[in-house]
Parts: sequence; structure tokens; C-alpha cells
Amino acid sequence: MSTQDVTADLATAVQSELDGFVDRQRGRLADLGPELVPFLDAAQAFVTGGKRLRPAFCYCGWRAAGGDPDERGVVRAASSLEWLQASALVHDDVMDGSDVRRGRPAVHRAFESRHRNANWVGDAAQFGVGSAILLGDLMLSWCDEMFRSSDLDRERLVRAAYVLDLCKSEVVGGQFLDLVGQSTGVNSIEQAMRIVRYKAAKYTVERPLHVGAALAGADDELIESLSRVGVPLGEAFQLRDDVLGVFGDPEVTGKPAGDDLREGKRTVLLARAFENANGEQTRALSEGVGRPDLDPVEVDLLRDIIASTGALAAVEDQIATLEARVDAALTTAPIVDADAREAIAQLAKRATHRQS
Repeated sequence: MSTQDVTADLATAVQSELDGFVDRQRGRLADLGPELVPFLDAAQAFVTGGKRLRPAFCYCGWRAAGGDPDERGVVRAASSLEWLQASALVHDDVMDGSDVRRGRPAVHRAFESRHRNANWVGDAAQFGVGSAILLGDLMLSWCDEMFRSSDLDRERLVRAAYVLDLCKSEVVGGQFLDLVGQSTGVNSIEQAMRIVRYKAAKYTVERPLHVGAALAGADDELIESLSRVGVPLGEAFQLRDDVLGVFGDPEVTGKPAGDDLREGKRTVLLARAFENANGEQTRALSEGVGRPDLDPVEVDLLRDIIASTGALAAVEDQIATLEARVDAALTTAPIVDADAREAIAQLAKRATHRQS
């Protein structure tokens, strides 16, 4: 596989690995009966398509440390990160009460509709939430199972599994920080950046790079240099996500306009808006952010306030600063494979300049 074509070539290979894994799970779980089929279908549908950033960064970490470009086992290990991502998103949608994910009903809403359309007994919404929690749990379990089945060197697998375990703990911890932030209404930029780092930045870029590099036997110097690339890049990725969550086009993002405002997400963008707002703007933000029933006109009003405070421009400047740090760190990193260096640079542009 050409590292320069990693975003295209790897996506196909990852989908093949994921589909094959689910097919094997269907066979193993067949004795549970036909009731489980829609549940497994939902898991497979959730990991069909997508950006594949985490597997791509994992593969680049592997190549950066001199890993064999044709080793199929690393593709399977990298693909397992899609289950971690899927688990986090399914649970995130439950906690945020999101109705839509990637232009389709969120998992809990889809199972809620299934219950309601079948006229089953009990509470349809509760069934939907319970189903989504279980599906997210299953996906997290599948991440480990698929990773362990990659047939790579056992000692290196153990070392990389330590990083993967740390990654999972960081994601959960960051998610809890986000939950606390939404509940307390704290608008600190420092707290928002801490959430950015642990809820998204590390598990999107830094840890996948570390996992791939560890699987290839990287030394500590390379691992540390990949952190200098991965942390600012992951932060820039999430800041871009926060901008899209407020100002993105629903036709492109697959989520309703201003959904982050309705959910009350305490992002850096919002923290900067509160920091710069005058009294009237602060009142409007405080009364509007976190209201699930915000209509399009109210969303536009909040967007205008956020932009007029200079928060949007400040976050764009912050993204640019982080990108410069990534470029500098990437230039000096002791990466073995020159193609891997170029591939990471391409992925960095894709992560921070995307529209969805």
C-alpha cells in the first residue's frame, strides 16, 4: 500500500476488514436467534464509510517507525480503532440527546422507532437508549478483540495495547469532563481546551500514531516526537469540529444547523464568545445555549453573536497556530519513512480544512 495514497487505499482495506469481522461475529452469535440481526446490522452500518482518520494515523505511525507497508496485520489493528470511535459516538449521541448522526437517525432514535413501529410494550425511548448503550459496549469490546486478532508480534502487541488502553481511559475521562462542563455551565477556555485534548485530540491523532509506531517497534524518541505532532493536530481537528458544529452546512455535516448550541456543548468557541461578550450578548448566550427547542432564527442570532464577539476569528487563528506547530514538529521528527512524513502532512490538511 502506498503511504502517499493512504487516505484512499486504506479506506477500502479498512472497510473490508470491518465487514469480515462482523461476518465472523454473525456466525459466532447465530445461536442467539434472529432478534440479534438488526442489532448487528446497526453495528455494521455505523462503521460503513467515514473519514477513517484514526486507522490512517495508525498506519502512518507504523510506517513512520519502519513497518512493512504490505503487512496486512497492521491494517486489521488499525481498523479496530473504528470500533472505539463508533462506541464513543453512539454513547455521545445518547448523552447529548442527538437525533441525527451523519444524516441518519442516531442509533438510540433508530431503535426507539423500531420499538414504536412494532407496537412493542414498554417505553420506546427507554428501549432506544438501552439498545444504544449496549451497542456502544459491544463496539468497545470488538475494538479489543479485533486488535488482538491482528497476528502481529506478541510483545509489540502488548506494548501497543497499553497505549490503546490508555486511549480508551482518556476518551471516557474527557467525555465526563464534557458532561460536567455542560452541567455546570462553566465557560473557561482552559477547561474547554482540556476537554478538547482528552475527549478528542489524543484519541483522534496522537494515540493512533503511537499505537502504529509501537506495533512497528518504535523507540521512545519517535513516540515523543509523534506526540509533538499529534497533540496540536488533534486539537486543531477538534476546534474545526467545534466550528462546524455551529457554523457548518447541515447538507455537508449530516447534523442539524447549530446542534452544538442546542446541546449546550462547552467548546472553546463558546468560551471565547462568553469571554468577549457584552452584557446583552452574555444574556442572549446564557438563555439560548443548551435549549433543545432553539429554532433556526434563534440559532442564527446566536451565530451572529459568536461571530461578532470575535470568537470565530480567534478560533480560526488558534487553528492556524496549531497547524504551524504541527508543521514544525513534523519537519524535525525522526520518521524513518519519508512517504509517511508526507502522508501525515496530507492527513493534517484533511483533518483541519474539512467541511464535515
